[in-house]
Amino acid sequence: MPYYPSNLSSFVFNVLNLSVLLLFLHTFVLDVACKDLNLPESHVAYHLNRISRGAPGSRECWGYEDDCDRDNFAFSQPECKEGHSTYIKDIETQKKTFFNQADFGFVRQQIREQSIICEPLFRDDSSLECSKYLRFCNGRNIMVNFTDFLHRREPVRYHMDVLKEGEIAGYCTLHGDRLKDELGHLSPLQSWAPELRFFTELPQRPIESGMCDVIVTQPTVFLKLDASINMYHHFCDFFNLYASLHVNTSNGIEYDPFGRDMRILIWETYKYISPFAETFEAFTENPLWDLNTFRGKTIQGCEKSGLFRAFSEFILHRLEIPLHPRKTRKIRVTFLSRGTKYRRVINEDQLMAKLHQDDRFEAQKVTYGSQMKFRDQLEITRNTDLFIGMHGAGLTHALFLPNWASIFELYNCEDPTCYLDLARLRGVHYVTWENEEKLQAEDDGSSTESGAYAKFTNYSFDPDEFMRLVNKAADHIEQHNEFKNYLNQYLTQNENRDEL
Repeated sequence: MPYYPSNLSSFVFNVLNLSVLLLFLHTFVLDVACKDLNLPESHVAYHLNRISRGAPGSRECWGYEDDCDRDNFAFSQPECKEGHSTYIKDIETQKKTFFNQADFGFVRQQIREQSIICEPLFRDDSSLECSKYLRFCNGRNIMVNFTDFLHRREPVRYHMDVLKEGEIAGYCTLHGDRLKDELGHLSPLQSWAPELRFFTELPQRPIESGMCDVIVTQPTVFLKLDASINMYHHFCDFFNLYASLHVNTSNGIEYDPFGRDMRILIWETYKYISPFAETFEAFTENPLWDLNTFRGKTIQGCEKSGLFRAFSEFILHRLEIPLHPRKTRKIRVTFLSRGTKYRRVINEDQLMAKLHQDDRFEAQKVTYGSQMKFRDQLEITRNTDLFIGMHGAGLTHALFLPNWASIFELYNCEDPTCYLDLARLRGVHYVTWENEEKLQAEDDGSSTESGAYAKFTNYSFDPDEFMRLVNKAADHIEQHNEFKNYLNQYLTQNENRDEL
């Protein structure tokens, strides 16, 4: 059977324990036009400096560049509290650790760890470079052979046998011992080791040989999904895809990784269905592929992470989610109602009545389900100051709240760190229930075979205690400088018009 070549870059991430894998293919495309960037205005100088070093005297940097003056010109600075960490004692060490593990320092680590796995002699040869344990790889002119899929009957997802010996290869000098040393994370989602362990040398260049069924000429991402139906898990995929675009700007490529003329191939044969599918439009203007597309063919202690903030701004900008003008100084409250069997708020109507009675707030109750487009969900979230909901994937919307916002996880259901950490990384304020004597569980949560569990029941909450915590969050919002500035931007104009 003929072989199928394509220019291959492979990305593999396990960012902040959000396990997701990316395999990126690219070819050479010339030049980047400013008019085509389609980035948040606040990102443009950083991006241009990264890919072309920007205008003379321009020193803005994301934070992962070798020549970045992080103290003065980095995209953001983490904020750390004295004594917050139990094992890191001083503020500077806390900041450094946070930056390396949860911010653009992670991108820098992937860049610095890369070593050559398959070495080219000339520009048109194949190449493959990977970071530690094959978590991230970058390559070009790589052949991938999917002819074996003609004989497979079972659907493919989380498989380690998608490729076999000789089904991924390149015309380059393979450093076999180096590849074997990086196979320590051999599992379906932790690395690209299950696929790249079979990498072999070709006797001739795959594109020039004419052995191909298909040649991909656009940058193409191979993506192993986590769980596309769950917002928290699926946004691991999107977040890591965004982070990998930054990693790929380091590789001397001649196209802009942030361009939308890329292909995304989902590394499974199941048809992709997700209530969050629109998010892919932030990355690509093309239809999604899956493995069926090529069946039978051969192809080639701190908070406020700048990386999380940049991801949020990027998605909201690319999906064109508007931030609405304000007409009053009231705090906009969104109460997320669950339509599920468990973790429902039994007395949510009573709690909503308390919010409506308080002139400090403008409150609405919503249900984020399949009946509401994801873009519409994001528009509500982006225009929310205080987001309230029970423990669950819907609280992943914390990623897209304004910088001044607060998220109130009504009850964490004995999982205290999940959304606290997400809010901390995004840099928004977090509140949760403090007095368990003032909440009432419907039962002990033992209706499942797993035994009693706090996530498998429903709850009612003391209305007065609820309002105390709401006002605690509101105090933070009203004192936030960005909230004050945003209100003044619109309300001062309206007040002046009224005087005229």
